[in-house]
Amino acid sequence: MAAHPVVELTSEASWNLIEDRFTPYGKETLAKLVHFLQDEILPSVKLGHAQVPKDPVQRWKTVIPVIEELKVKARKLGLWNLFLSKTHYPEHGVPLTNVEYAVMAEILGRGGHMASEAVNCSAPDTGNMEVIARYGSPEQQKKWLVPLLNGEIRSAFAMTERFVSSSDARNIKTSIKREGDEIVINGHKWWISGAGDPRTKLHLVMGKSDPDNANAYQQQSVVIVPSDAPGVKIIRPMEVFGYDDAPEGHCEVIYENVRVPVSNLILGWGRGFEIIQGRLGPGRIHHCMRSIGGASRALDLMIERVTDPTRKTFDKFLYQHGTVVAEIARSRAEIESARLLVLSAALQIDKQRAKGALKEIGIAKFVVPAMACGVVDRAMQAYGAEGLSQDQELASMFAGLRTLRLADVHIQQVGQRELKRAPDCLSEFAVLSKAGIKAHL
Repeated sequence: MAAHPVVELTSEASWNLIEDRFTPYGKETLAKLVHFLQDEILPSVKLGHAQVPKDPVQRWKTVIPVIEELKVKARKLGLWNLFLSKTHYPEHGVPLTNVEYAVMAEILGRGGHMASEAVNCSAPDTGNMEVIARYGSPEQQKKWLVPLLNGEIRSAFAMTERFVSSSDARNIKTSIKREGDEIVINGHKWWISGAGDPRTKLHLVMGKSDPDNANAYQQQSVVIVPSDAPGVKIIRPMEVFGYDDAPEGHCEVIYENVRVPVSNLILGWGRGFEIIQGRLGPGRIHHCMRSIGGASRALDLMIERVTDPTRKTFDKFLYQHGTVVAEIARSRAEIESARLLVLSAALQIDKQRAKGALKEIGIAKFVVPAMACGVVDRAMQAYGAEGLSQDQELASMFAGLRTLRLADVHIQQVGQRELKRAPDCLSEFAVLSKAGIKAHL
């Protein structure tokens, strides 16, 4: 029997480990996705970048034509909304588990942001769709979820704030107050992904609705804000190492006396933390697997470069110099290890949803971005100055991955969770110590 085409882009060992967890539909969909990536997406990446205007105004008004063409092809192939599991979202989902989609997310990671958008699986829309599908009212789902699922509109998620240490979400200052039949929002956000896109029609805004609540985790609420509501002000696109990621961008946004109906509140007052934990769990896994795909792509580019027969220095091919072979081996080992780590987290989400997989998600969240940055950095080194330039995708890839490392707060959470095991560890060592003393008597 011929090997599944995913083996070519991942590894035979990891596929053998999880193949029996794939349904026939999952295997068929994965095979179609691999071919779609190789035959349609990767050949279109450079064209997609070229179709974003250089003009600082027009680049934020553009819908990239080649991506829209890819969307039509993807939907005809059934490669659409692959992230939304029918197990958890029977009305809107597709029959894929988190493990099955995790492998697909890695494949999509090889094609950068364009690949995920082509199959309607790009952030922040994926997380926002999960929130509305899981917590939204029937009215909210009809008005916002259906067009998002159809790829007709896009969305933004507004949590991070300027002048606030937002890695601790309890610090968020944005005010969400009820006045009669309306909710009034005032706040200053930034790094709001998707806010610059001309197709974005809604922001999910997190803020404090009950700042005096004794429970710091019940002070926050999440509300849907139409992007064209009076008082929503896009101040500027933020840049990461000079990249602005137009047209969706990551923007600084001010909400000034923005009024929306009370029906735009998601789930209920004080449920903000519950919502973001449910939103971020699967999304973190998606980011991690895409990052592994990006790292694999970078390693392929590195191997291509160092074995190029036209490139010799000091009468040697590049791979014959110094530690190049060792760095290739290190990159491969790190990619394989990270993949297994994230697949275990995906399996745990399938069994216990995101809340039951916090340890596994937390470990993956700080291990994978650092790994991927290291792999891309080695690839850039192999390319020399060209690796840092716009002529290669590596510098842009590194910028995107480096932003994910800002979530290293998870390393503290994982460490604190481990420390809770201290009493059990001490008891075990005490028992062993007594047993050892008796053995010598």
